[in-house]
Amino acid sequence: QVQLVESGGGLVQAGDSLRLTCTTSGRAYNGAAMGWFRQAPGKEREFVAGMSGGGSLTDYATSVKGRFTISRESSYNTILYLQMNDLKPEDTAVYYCAGRQGTLIETQTQKYAYWGQGTQVTVSS
Repeated sequence: QVQLVESGGGLVQAGDSLRLTCTTSGRAYNGAAMGWFRQAPGKEREFVAGMSGGGSLTDYATSVKGRFTISRESSYNTILYLQMNDLKPEDTAVYYCAGRQGTLIETQTQKYAYWGQGTQVTVSS
């Protein structure tokens, strides 16, 4: 049973930082690409950041580039992080961790087979 569990969300003020954590179980994600997505109320789920299977490549949405950093600890059960700095009210959303069966970063939700339940991030102005 593949499981992804996010944590670290919360209510913060504009300019603050948060670190999201995604713990995996059920399979080794060392060789699989993983990503973070978010969904704001009334909007489509969107790509935020991704990391390739080997961890050498990353990609970010334009809106978060320079503020967010994706990283991972690779052991039998991979842990994925999203460091979010200089948060803005427009970053308010439910953030999801996702894993896929390939090694390449993808920005489309349908390319990811495994999803966590999400963690709420709320940024007040």
